[in-house]
Amino acid sequence: MKTVLIVHAHPEPASLTRQLVELSVHTLEQQGHEVLQSDLYGMSWKAVFDGLDFSYRVDPGYLSFVAESGHAYANGHQAPDVAAEQQKVLASDAVIFQFPLWWYGMPAIMKGWFDRVWALGLAYGYKGAGNTYRYGDGAFKGKRAMLCVAVGGPAQDYAPRGINGPLEQLLFPITHGALYFPGFDVLPSFATYGSTRMTSQDVDAAKQAWQERLVHLFDDAPIPFRRQNGGDYPDGHVLADHVAVGQSGFLAHIADTASAANP
Repeated sequence: MKTVLIVHAHPEPASLTRQLVELSVHTLEQQGHEVLQSDLYGMSWKAVFDGLDFSYRVDPGYLSFVAESGHAYANGHQAPDVAAEQQKVLASDAVIFQFPLWWYGMPAIMKGWFDRVWALGLAYGYKGAGNTYRYGDGAFKGKRAMLCVAVGGPAQDYAPRGINGPLEQLLFPITHGALYFPGFDVLPSFATYGSTRMTSQDVDAAKQAWQERLVHLFDDAPIPFRRQNGGDYPDGHVLADHVAVGQSGFLAHIADTASAANP
């Protein structure tokens, strides 16, 4: 049995996102897994990362989020809701993020979850070692993560030459940045397209496809992002000259660019 945390963000209970969340819980529990949830709208999650997060300040005269985050995490002075979410993540073998794509990214309430929960000393600056443990290493190494995204536009808009750009590349700041950076093995994203105009048959097909992905949550191969400490980045910052020759941008940081195709 594994423990899976589902972090989801949609204010409408009847939305496709929430329907897929319900399916996630049902499917994973049927497999014998324990399921934890963070319903961000249901929790009235505080999305704004500000001085109210720090009851004990290192410097009352100047708000440095890095310094205050590290101090609060190290000394047990974090806001209770933040500490509770961190414990959920640490207790989980996999984390699934389910949300609608709003303006090419996650809803603000979910971005605020990352802003507040990913503390210095946990998601970055791990073990007090600066950037040593990142991109393939870190506190969440050995855990899995996956995005389940409801997209309003048609699939062709997100094709390799589509006007919006390939979805997996649009999600790169989340998959590679927010998730792979602190050590998660990140699975290819799951997407439903045209979500606001789906027929009941379309919804049924989407549910079946999502259920199949969930069944293989702990079997499917993750996106082969290049590890910072795997030899491809000799100085820990820039790819070696012999790696991904002729490539630049997002795809250069994926060992097998075929995995960057749209889900």
